[in-house]
Amino acid sequence: MKDSETLPWRRRRPRDTAGFLSPAVRRLLAQTPRDEVVPFDNIRRRTAVGLLASKRTAPHAGTFTVADYSAIERVRREARLTALAFVGRAVIDALREYPMCNATLDTDGALTLHRAVHLGIAVDLEFKGLVVPVVHDADGLRLRALGAAIRDVATRARARKLTPDDLAGGTFTITNPGASGTWISFPVINRPQVGILATDGVSKQVLSDDAGRLRIAPLGHLCLSFDHRALDGAYAGSFLRRVQEIVETRDWASEL
Repeated sequence: MKDSETLPWRRRRPRDTAGFLSPAVRRLLAQTPRDEVVPFDNIRRRTAVGLLASKRTAPHAGTFTVADYSAIERVRREARLTALAFVGRAVIDALREYPMCNATLDTDGALTLHRAVHLGIAVDLEFKGLVVPVVHDADGLRLRALGAAIRDVATRARARKLTPDDLAGGTFTITNPGASGTWISFPVINRPQVGILATDGVSKQVLSDDAGRLRIAPLGHLCLSFDHRALDGAYAGSFLRRVQEIVETRDWASEL
Protein backbone atom coordinates (compact mmCIF):
# COMPACT_ATOMS: atom_id res chain seq x y z
CA MET A 1 0.00 0.00 0.00
CA LYS A 2 1.01 3.51 -0.60
CA ASP A 3 1.71 5.67 2.42
CA SER A 4 -1.05 8.03 1.34
CA GLU A 5 -3.55 5.17 1.57
CA THR A 6 -2.55 3.97 5.06
CA LEU A 7 -1.82 7.33 6.65
CA PRO A 8 -3.86 9.96 4.84
CA TRP A 9 -3.50 12.37 7.78
CA ARG A 10 0.10 12.99 6.81
CA ARG A 11 -1.03 14.86 3.72
CA ARG A 12 -3.70 16.87 5.51
CA ARG A 13 -2.01 17.59 8.84
CA PRO A 14 -1.85 21.36 9.38
CA ARG A 15 1.23 23.14 10.58
CA ASP A 16 -0.56 24.92 13.43
CA THR A 17 -3.51 24.28 15.69
CA ALA A 18 -5.70 26.75 13.82
CA GLY A 19 -5.76 24.26 10.94
CA PHE A 20 -7.77 21.83 13.07
CA LEU A 21 -10.66 24.28 13.25
CA SER A 22 -13.45 24.24 10.74
CA PRO A 23 -13.96 27.32 8.56
CA ALA A 24 -17.15 28.09 10.49
CA VAL A 25 -15.32 28.08 13.84
CA ARG A 26 -12.47 30.15 12.43
CA ARG A 27 -15.00 32.73 11.30
CA LEU A 28 -16.53 32.82 14.80
CA LEU A 29 -13.12 33.33 16.41
CA ALA A 30 -11.90 35.97 13.97
CA GLN A 31 -11.59 39.43 15.46
CA THR A 32 -14.45 41.80 14.83
CA PRO A 33 -14.87 45.50 15.65
CA ARG A 34 -16.88 44.46 18.72
CA ASP A 35 -13.97 42.49 20.23
CA GLU A 36 -11.53 44.04 22.69
CA VAL A 37 -7.80 43.34 22.57
CA VAL A 38 -6.25 43.61 26.04
CA PRO A 39 -2.42 43.58 26.00
CA PHE A 40 -0.70 42.22 29.12
CA ASP A 41 0.47 44.96 31.46
CA ASN A 42 3.80 44.64 33.30
CA ILE A 43 2.33 42.83 36.30
CA ARG A 44 0.43 40.30 34.18
CA ARG A 45 3.45 39.79 31.92
CA ARG A 46 5.77 39.13 34.85
CA THR A 47 3.24 36.78 36.40
CA ALA A 48 2.91 34.88 33.12
CA VAL A 49 6.66 34.59 32.62
CA GLY A 50 7.24 33.34 36.16
CA LEU A 51 4.43 30.78 36.10
CA LEU A 52 5.43 29.44 32.70
CA ALA A 53 9.05 29.06 33.81
CA SER A 54 7.92 27.17 36.91
CA LYS A 55 5.71 24.76 34.95
CA ARG A 56 8.46 24.13 32.40
CA THR A 57 11.15 23.53 35.01
CA ALA A 58 9.54 21.83 37.99
CA PRO A 59 7.68 18.51 37.70
CA HIS A 60 4.59 19.46 39.66
CA ALA A 61 2.82 16.95 41.87
CA GLY A 62 -0.07 17.56 44.22
CA THR A 63 -1.80 16.16 47.25
CA PHE A 64 -4.66 17.38 49.42
CA THR A 65 -6.46 16.71 52.67
CA VAL A 66 -9.57 17.96 54.45
CA ALA A 67 -9.10 19.86 57.70
CA ASP A 68 -11.62 20.46 60.47
CA TYR A 69 -11.46 24.18 61.34
CA SER A 70 -13.53 23.83 64.54
CA ALA A 71 -10.63 24.64 66.86
CA ILE A 72 -9.83 27.74 64.80
CA GLU A 73 -13.41 28.93 64.55
CA ARG A 74 -13.83 28.81 68.33
CA VAL A 75 -11.37 31.69 68.73
CA ARG A 76 -10.97 33.30 65.29
CA ARG A 77 -13.83 35.80 65.36
CA GLU A 78 -13.12 37.01 68.86
CA ALA A 79 -9.46 37.43 67.94
CA ARG A 80 -10.45 39.30 64.75
CA LEU A 81 -8.12 37.21 62.64
CA THR A 82 -8.60 35.41 59.36
CA ALA A 83 -8.19 31.65 59.11
CA LEU A 84 -5.14 32.29 56.92
CA ALA A 85 -3.16 33.46 59.96
CA PHE A 86 -3.91 30.21 61.80
CA VAL A 87 -2.99 28.05 58.82
CA GLY A 88 0.18 30.08 58.36
CA ARG A 89 1.11 29.42 61.96
CA ALA A 90 0.45 25.69 61.48
CA VAL A 91 2.60 25.66 58.33
CA ILE A 92 5.49 27.35 60.14
CA ASP A 93 5.47 24.75 62.91
CA ALA A 94 5.15 21.85 60.45
CA LEU A 95 8.09 23.16 58.44
CA ARG A 96 10.31 22.79 61.50
CA GLU A 97 9.54 19.06 61.46
CA TYR A 98 9.77 18.74 57.67
CA PRO A 99 12.67 21.03 56.70
CA MET A 100 12.91 19.75 53.13
CA CYS A 101 9.66 21.60 52.42
CA ASN A 102 11.23 24.87 53.59
CA ALA A 103 13.80 24.80 50.83
CA THR A 104 14.88 26.20 47.49
CA LEU A 105 16.27 24.26 44.55
CA ASP A 106 18.91 25.84 42.30
CA THR A 107 19.52 25.19 38.62
CA ASP A 108 22.33 22.73 39.40
CA GLY A 109 20.02 20.52 41.41
CA ALA A 110 21.28 21.52 44.86
CA LEU A 111 18.65 21.76 47.57
CA THR A 112 19.14 24.44 50.22
CA LEU A 113 17.30 23.82 53.48
CA HIS A 114 16.55 27.14 55.16
CA ARG A 115 16.60 27.48 58.93
CA ALA A 116 14.34 30.54 58.96
CA VAL A 117 10.84 30.51 57.49
CA HIS A 118 10.29 33.40 55.09
CA LEU A 119 6.62 32.95 54.29
CA GLY A 120 5.33 34.09 50.90
CA ILE A 121 1.69 35.20 50.75
CA ALA A 122 0.14 35.21 47.28
CA VAL A 123 -1.96 38.37 46.82
CA ASP A 124 -4.42 38.99 43.99
CA LEU A 125 -4.32 42.54 42.64
CA GLU A 126 -8.00 43.00 41.85
CA PHE A 127 -7.89 40.39 39.05
CA LYS A 128 -5.04 42.28 37.34
CA GLY A 129 -2.16 40.08 38.39
CA LEU A 130 -0.56 38.25 41.26
CA VAL A 131 2.34 39.12 43.55
CA VAL A 132 3.90 37.18 46.41
CA PRO A 133 5.20 39.47 49.16
CA VAL A 134 7.20 37.77 51.88
CA VAL A 135 6.80 37.83 55.66
CA HIS A 136 10.45 37.51 56.59
CA ASP A 137 11.39 35.51 59.70
CA ALA A 138 7.79 34.42 60.10
CA ASP A 139 8.91 31.61 62.40
CA GLY A 140 9.63 34.24 65.06
CA LEU A 141 6.05 35.55 65.09
CA ARG A 142 3.20 34.34 67.24
CA LEU A 143 -0.36 34.23 65.97
CA ARG A 144 -1.44 37.86 66.36
CA ALA A 145 1.87 39.20 65.06
CA LEU A 146 1.77 36.84 62.09
CA GLY A 147 -1.79 37.89 61.27
CA ALA A 148 -0.77 41.56 61.41
CA ALA A 149 2.25 40.92 59.18
CA ILE A 150 0.15 39.08 56.59
CA ARG A 151 -2.41 41.88 56.61
CA ASP A 152 0.37 44.47 56.21
CA VAL A 153 2.02 42.90 53.16
CA ALA A 154 -1.34 42.23 51.51
CA THR A 155 -2.48 45.82 52.05
CA ARG A 156 0.75 47.28 50.71
CA ALA A 157 0.64 44.90 47.74
CA ARG A 158 -2.82 46.10 46.71
CA ALA A 159 -1.75 49.72 47.20
CA ARG A 160 1.32 49.10 44.98
CA LYS A 161 3.64 50.05 47.84
CA LEU A 162 5.85 46.98 48.01
CA THR A 163 9.62 47.30 47.81
CA PRO A 164 11.91 44.83 45.99
CA ASP A 165 12.96 43.44 49.37
CA ASP A 166 9.31 42.64 50.14
CA LEU A 167 9.24 40.25 47.18
CA ALA A 168 12.58 38.54 47.75
CA GLY A 169 13.78 35.62 49.79
CA GLY A 170 10.66 33.50 50.23
CA THR A 171 11.17 29.88 51.29
CA PHE A 172 7.55 28.61 51.23
CA THR A 173 4.33 30.13 49.92
CA ILE A 174 0.66 30.06 50.90
CA THR A 175 -2.11 31.11 48.53
CA ASN A 176 -5.72 31.58 49.56
CA PRO A 177 -8.09 30.97 46.64
CA GLY A 178 -10.76 30.03 49.17
CA ALA A 179 -11.45 33.75 49.60
CA SER A 180 -13.03 33.55 46.12
CA GLY A 181 -15.19 30.58 47.05
CA THR A 182 -13.09 27.73 45.64
CA TRP A 183 -13.43 24.16 46.83
CA ILE A 184 -10.12 22.60 45.73
CA SER A 185 -7.07 24.09 44.01
CA PHE A 186 -3.58 23.05 42.96
CA PRO A 187 -1.39 26.15 42.59
CA VAL A 188 1.80 26.61 40.59
CA ILE A 189 5.01 26.44 42.62
CA ASN A 190 6.77 29.74 43.26
CA ARG A 191 10.26 28.85 42.07
CA PRO A 192 12.90 28.28 43.36
CA GLN A 193 10.79 27.13 46.30
CA VAL A 194 9.73 23.50 46.31
CA GLY A 195 6.24 23.79 47.82
CA ILE A 196 3.12 25.94 47.90
CA LEU A 197 -0.03 25.41 49.96
CA ALA A 198 -3.51 26.46 48.85
CA THR A 199 -6.22 27.08 51.43
CA ASP A 200 -9.65 26.65 49.90
CA GLY A 201 -13.08 27.65 51.11
CA VAL A 202 -14.38 26.46 54.48
CA SER A 203 -17.98 25.24 54.63
CA LYS A 204 -20.14 23.45 57.19
CA GLN A 205 -20.47 19.74 56.46
CA VAL A 206 -21.46 16.55 58.24
CA LEU A 207 -18.54 14.83 59.93
CA SER A 208 -18.42 11.40 61.58
CA ASP A 209 -16.05 10.63 64.46
CA ASP A 210 -14.46 7.26 65.25
CA ALA A 211 -17.51 6.22 67.27
CA GLY A 212 -19.87 6.92 64.37
CA ARG A 213 -21.35 10.04 65.93
CA LEU A 214 -22.32 12.77 63.50
CA ARG A 215 -21.81 16.49 63.91
CA ILE A 216 -21.69 19.61 61.77
CA ALA A 217 -18.17 20.93 61.33
CA PRO A 218 -16.44 23.65 59.28
CA LEU A 219 -14.30 21.73 56.79
CA GLY A 220 -11.89 22.98 54.17
CA HIS A 221 -9.32 21.52 51.79
CA LEU A 222 -5.61 22.07 52.22
CA CYS A 223 -3.89 21.47 48.87
CA LEU A 224 -0.13 21.13 48.46
CA SER A 225 1.73 21.42 45.16
CA PHE A 226 5.35 20.32 45.34
CA ASP A 227 8.43 19.93 43.15
CA HIS A 228 8.84 16.19 42.63
CA ARG A 229 12.57 16.61 41.98
CA ALA A 230 13.04 17.63 45.60
CA LEU A 231 10.20 15.87 47.42
CA ASP A 232 8.55 12.48 47.16
CA GLY A 233 4.88 11.91 47.80
CA ALA A 234 5.35 10.25 51.19
CA TYR A 235 7.34 13.18 52.59
CA ALA A 236 5.04 15.83 51.10
CA GLY A 237 1.96 13.95 52.30
CA SER A 238 3.36 13.59 55.82
CA PHE A 239 4.07 17.31 55.94
CA LEU A 240 0.54 18.12 54.82
CA ARG A 241 -0.89 15.69 57.36
CA ARG A 242 1.09 17.44 60.10
CA VAL A 243 -0.31 20.83 59.02
CA GLN A 244 -3.81 19.35 59.27
CA GLU A 245 -3.13 17.93 62.75
CA ILE A 246 -1.92 21.30 64.03
CA VAL A 247 -4.93 23.10 62.54
CA GLU A 248 -7.29 20.65 64.22
CA THR A 249 -5.66 20.04 67.61
CA ARG A 250 -3.72 23.17 68.61
CA ASP A 251 -5.00 25.06 71.65
CA TRP A 252 -5.34 28.26 69.66
CA ALA A 253 -6.65 30.25 72.60
CA SER A 254 -3.22 29.91 74.21
CA GLU A 255 -1.68 31.69 71.20
CA LEU A 256 -3.69 34.86 71.75
